[in-house]
Amino acid sequence: MGNAISLRGSGFAGGAAGGTLGTFSHAAPDRCPGALLLTPSAVTANVRLMPTAPRPSSLPRPVTDPRTGRRTDGGPELDLLALLARLQDSFAAEAAAADAEAPVPACGLWRVRDLVAHLAGVHHWAAGMALGDASRSEVLDTAGRGLADLYAEHAAELRAALRTAGPDGPARTLLGAGPASFWHRRQVHETLVHLHDLRAAALGSGLAVAAERPIDVGPEVWADTVDEVATMFQPRQVRLGRMEPLARTLGLSAPDVGRSWVLGAHEDGRDLAEAPAATVVAPARELALVLWRRLTPQEAGVEIDGDASALGEVLAERIVP
Repeated sequence: MGNAISLRGSGFAGGAAGGTLGTFSHAAPDRCPGALLLTPSAVTANVRLMPTAPRPSSLPRPVTDPRTGRRTDGGPELDLLALLARLQDSFAAEAAAADAEAPVPACGLWRVRDLVAHLAGVHHWAAGMALGDASRSEVLDTAGRGLADLYAEHAAELRAALRTAGPDGPARTLLGAGPASFWHRRQVHETLVHLHDLRAAALGSGLAVAAERPIDVGPEVWADTVDEVATMFQPRQVRLGRMEPLARTLGLSAPDVGRSWVLGAHEDGRDLAEAPAATVVAPARELALVLWRRLTPQEAGVEIDGDASALGEVLAERIVP
C-alpha cells in the first residue's frame, strides 16, 4: 500500500495473544482507520485509460431506497437476513482460528483483535438502533473475552433484534427515523467488508483474497455495496460536514452486473444532468473495495474513461465513515 500518504486514526491499546482481547483505550477509533487518503497522482499512476468507453450521461433509475434498504424498481430482493447469517457464521469461524495479533491490511495499526471487537461492537450498537434505541455504545468491555465468543454473542444479538423488530419496525437509522430493514442491508455490507479484512489479515494482503479465499457472494451483492456508498454514505458524509461536495462527479460502471452509478449525484441540490468528469470501470467487487479503500485502483485493475484525476479527487475525500 505504498501509495498511501496518510492513515486516519490510531491503534488500540492492550490485548493479549492467543485470541483474548484487551480493553480499548479512550483514543481508539470506532472505524477502521484504514480509510486511506491518497494523492490524486498516486491514484492515477498506472491505471488504464479508456478514451472510447461509454460514459453514463444521466443518473440511472434508483434500484434501492437508501432510507429503507429495499428495492424500488420491482426487482427481486436479496435475502439479506440469510446472507447476514451466512457472513456472520464465516466471520465467527475464521475469527476463532485467527491470530489475534495479525495486522489488518488497509486498516492502519489495527490487529485482528481490534477488527473483531469493532464488528462485535457495531452489531451491538446496530441491534439497539434497529429497536429504536440509540443509546448503546459500539465500544465493548472486551477484557478477558475470547475473540470467537465475543463476536458470536453480538452477532446473535443483532439477528435476534432484527427478527424482533421485523422489517417494518420503527428504527433509528443513519438517515434518521426509518424502518428496521435499513439495518438488514447496512449490516450485510459491514460484515462483508470486514470479512474481507479478516481474510486479508490471514493472507497478509487484501489483493490475495480474491485469488486464494474469495468470499462466496455473488456480484449483485458487491454491486449493492457500491450502491450504498453512492446513494447513502457519500451524500451523508457531505450532509454531516465530513467532506465538501465533490468538485466533479464520478461515474462508476460494473459491466459484470450491467449497472452504473454517478458518485456525487445524490448530494443535496446537485444537478442530476451534470455529466461525470470520468467513469471508473471494474467488476462490482473491485469497485466496492476501492470505494472502501481496501484495494488501490491499481490493485483492483480499474479502467478509466475520461479525466483520471477525478478518481484521485474522490479517494482523497472521506466518502465513507
